Amino acid sequence: MFTLPLGDTAQLRPLEPWHVQEFLAHIDRARPHVDPWIPWATFSTDRASATAVLQRYADKQAGDAARIYGIWLDGTLVGGVMFTRFDSASGVCEVGCWLEAAGEGRGLVTRACRALLDWAFAERGMSRAEWWVWSGNTRSVEVARRLGMTRDGVLRKHTEYRGERRDIEVWSVLAEEWPPAAEASAGEVPVSGVKAELDRLTHTLFGAFTNTGGSRPDLGAVREVFIPQGTIIANTGGTDAEPVVYDLDSFIAPREKMLTDGTLTEFSEWEVAERTEVFGSIAHRFSEYRKSGVRDGERFEGSGRKTIQFVRTPTGWRMSSMAWEDA
Repeated sequence: MFTLPLGDTAQLRPLEPWHVQEFLAHIDRARPHVDPWIPWATFSTDRASATAVLQRYADKQAGDAARIYGIWLDGTLVGGVMFTRFDSASGVCEVGCWLEAAGEGRGLVTRACRALLDWAFAERGMSRAEWWVWSGNTRSVEVARRLGMTRDGVLRKHTEYRGERRDIEVWSVLAEEWPPAAEASAGEVPVSGVKAELDRLTHTLFGAFTNTGGSRPDLGAVREVFIPQGTIIANTGGTDAEPVVYDLDSFIAPREKMLTDGTLTEFSEWEVAERTEVFGSIAHRFSEYRKSGVRDGERFEGSGRKTIQFVRTPTGWRMSSMAWEDA
């Protein structure tokens, strides 16, 4: 049996039928936390049903169709990750996760999923990995973003659970988008891998405001790419004007209104040039961008510059501040 360290005192190991008693005790702790979003705990209510869940994955692993792994923290099972689907013929797999409250805030799921995806792409030659999540499950969406996935779309009213039909978001990452596994010593991610993560955060930030083709902007992504104490500064009033300083709430609210009430439509902005520097656990990016849209019925185009600061946190890189000016 293999064991992969996940940092600190956490480990990733195969989760097998003989773990059933430990698994059931963990599920009982996780039930209030997990069941509102996925029926995972519903399937394991006693020893027999819990054994059936683990045996089902063992049988699927024997057929190379799925796999399941547990996350142990200080010797206690606190969650896990799995390939819910693994189709080597098509080159497509699906990754999933769950976690009890005791394991939160340490980046365990993100690191465990990266280990699975490293193996799927590098060892098994998979072309595409998917992440299916019910809309509104912000924690799961945040993991997908940290893994560098792109939201492909929403399957509306796809699944019924607890008497309600729910939308499912489908996220994915392709083999050519996945950075190489870390090779540096002491568990450090090489600069190329860090750069890829900063690229993804920046891409997510720019995409948060898009409402072209009738799509809704995803302003919640701003909170996901920033630390909670993030600061955003607008220096758009000319040389004689004072910069306007926002916290995340005061920045998001007026822009969400403008992008959804018809004031600003067909809007998008995109990066056209950048320079990124990484210094250990901090980084800086100077970005040039263009934008276009329709404001109050009039089409416009523009450009500008952003400077973005990043910090590395226990759950991955985040933006700490951003300032921008229009050209």
